[in-house]
Amino acid sequence: MPVFKVLYSGDYFNSNGNFVRPDIGLDLLANVPFIQTGSMTDQQPKPGDPTYWDRLYSLEVTPEHVASANGLIICRPWVKASAFSRGAENLVAIGRGGAGYDKIDLEACTANDVLVFNSPDTLVHSTASAALTFILALAKRLPEHERMARTGSWDRQAEITGDDLPGQTLGIVGLGNTGAELARLIAPFRMRLVAYSPRADAAQAKALGVTLVPTLEEIFRESDFISLHSRLEPHTRGMIGEREFRLMKPSAYFINVARGELVQQDVLVHGLREGWIRGAALDVFEDEPLPADDPLTKLDNVILTPHWLPATRQACYATQASVTEGMRRVAGGRIPDNILNPSVLDRPAFRAKLARFAP
Repeated sequence: MPVFKVLYSGDYFNSNGNFVRPDIGLDLLANVPFIQTGSMTDQQPKPGDPTYWDRLYSLEVTPEHVASANGLIICRPWVKASAFSRGAENLVAIGRGGAGYDKIDLEACTANDVLVFNSPDTLVHSTASAALTFILALAKRLPEHERMARTGSWDRQAEITGDDLPGQTLGIVGLGNTGAELARLIAPFRMRLVAYSPRADAAQAKALGVTLVPTLEEIFRESDFISLHSRLEPHTRGMIGEREFRLMKPSAYFINVARGELVQQDVLVHGLREGWIRGAALDVFEDEPLPADDPLTKLDNVILTPHWLPATRQACYATQASVTEGMRRVAGGRIPDNILNPSVLDRPAFRAKLARFAP
């Protein structure tokens, strides 16, 4: 069989040229001699370059990467139309190591006969449990308790008293896979569950004990905790702004483990400062990485994590195993699961590319 060359995006590596995590599914390639792996070396961090981390989320796949590989496995880099400026005669597929694909120009990929697939289900539990972690930490006022203990301010105990969850209302925005998993995880806490999710299945919502409401406004008005689980699409970008935050109770909390671009971050900062809501917990931000001097970092009523809270060891391995298995299929001339641009399958040029690697 012809050799199938796979390049991993540089953010999978450390400054020594080694994989940041060794358990990224390479064991699945141990007995596959016709697959050759490499790296987009120009994207790797260089020793002594502290600016790399400021550029991490702006990395891009280039025409050179496209020309030198049959398959690309990417984590954070963008795939823009400019990546195909010299064509894509060799590139058959791009595997996204994760669920989100808003940084990939699917139309450009299809036009250049490149199949794109992802790993949509491997982070479902870890993302939902990250939201649950935030809900509990906010309810119990965990950061404030920790600061009180670290500073020896035990005399403030009576000032910092948390809440229990039973009887309170959790509003879930987006009852897809992670939103539904959060509903399952939160069930023992006996909260009232409401959701705004225009594409949700009413029967599934009922089975989960979730009441679907017709408007986003209703969710924000009624909920004690709001957890955001929507996809980033053109019509959802910036969907949460001043109108929504001003509808919330002053005692309510906002959680986002979905995408930072769904929220007008400057408005959220203003609302947290002015006491429109009690607090927030965020794993994602409008611009990443979040600058150390960002206004959010100066607020005591928000919990911040670096878009990594759901990245457990188990979830990371499952994600990479999924994308590796998908690339194994392509390298053997087969179609992977979880295709994001299925129309490419009908294109003769793509079928010809794939057929070159069939046994």
